[in-house]
Amino acid sequence: MATPIFLIQFGLGTVGQALTEQVLATRESQARYGIDLRYVALADSDGALVSERALEDGVIQSASRFKQRGGRLAEHDLGYYQDNLKALVDTMGQPRTIVIDTTAAAPDTVFPAFELALSRGYALALANKKPLADAQARWDHLTAGGRIGYEATVGAGLPVISTLRYLLDTNDEVTKIEGAFSGTLGFLMGELECGTSFSASVREAKARGWTEPDPRDDLSGLDVARKALILARTLGATLELADVALTPLYPADFAALSLDEFMARLEELDPLLADQQRAVQERGAFLRYGASVKVGQETSSLVVGPLTVDSENPLAALRGPDNLISFHSARYSARPLVIRGPGAGAAVTASGLLGDILRLSQHL
Repeated sequence: MATPIFLIQFGLGTVGQALTEQVLATRESQARYGIDLRYVALADSDGALVSERALEDGVIQSASRFKQRGGRLAEHDLGYYQDNLKALVDTMGQPRTIVIDTTAAAPDTVFPAFELALSRGYALALANKKPLADAQARWDHLTAGGRIGYEATVGAGLPVISTLRYLLDTNDEVTKIEGAFSGTLGFLMGELECGTSFSASVREAKARGWTEPDPRDDLSGLDVARKALILARTLGATLELADVALTPLYPADFAALSLDEFMARLEELDPLLADQQRAVQERGAFLRYGASVKVGQETSSLVVGPLTVDSENPLAALRGPDNLISFHSARYSARPLVIRGPGAGAAVTASGLLGDILRLSQHL
């Protein structure tokens, strides 16, 4: 008989909707694992649907359709108002529960719920990287018991964290991780290489919906910095986000501009980026926006920004919005272990979460 695993999910946006679809569509896979995944709570920012035994498939599907139409779960026929995720975990949690975070909520919003869940022996599956890139003490608390999966925080559905764990668990010495972790920034670097101006590339990416509403949220590199920090901490480093040497794709004084002012002054950045691209090309090298993570016994370095790479570097062949991560280690010293593919998107991010859920279910 399959063991019931109870799911409490924060967020029913595009990733959350994709995850519910995948959970409902993988009953046979669950049976092979000897488990039965049952949603007992779905929550958005101010509402929830709950059922102590399990939400019916039809209710889950109707909630997703309701959200697609712009609804709030508090306004759903079976929903109610809630703004306390810790209370939701307290009320709906039970043995063999996994708490899932598909949101981009601030650490203070979700950490109390995570803390309670772990204290009761529940597990966590996160796509939200912000809590893991918060204070080192919070990272230590969340990861201490090993009841957490966070594959989706770095490469969406790409097996980045699981590959790193495999290297560490088999006692390989990882000397460096280098990669491009943003499809948006990868597109912009590729356009620069083709001779398109930076401002025109940003405007195109924004028009296609490939950037956040404020493109500076992408151009700041902060999201890449969080991913680099998560990798460094997984390697055992004790570091804070402030320790990342971060170079945004705009000068510091542009950060204080309104969105309209920033967009109006984008052309001012064209000469700077064009000069960088020209200087790199004259050396026979390539310009990529990425991260370099080195963790040693005595010193560690996390660098995020425009990287100059030679033709032998795997990043040199990268074009378009794909992510690429290379692991350099004692065993992979001559040629790095490389992972490449889509690093964003609802379906692939949900699959990363689902993989963690299936793995965690075996240990509850």
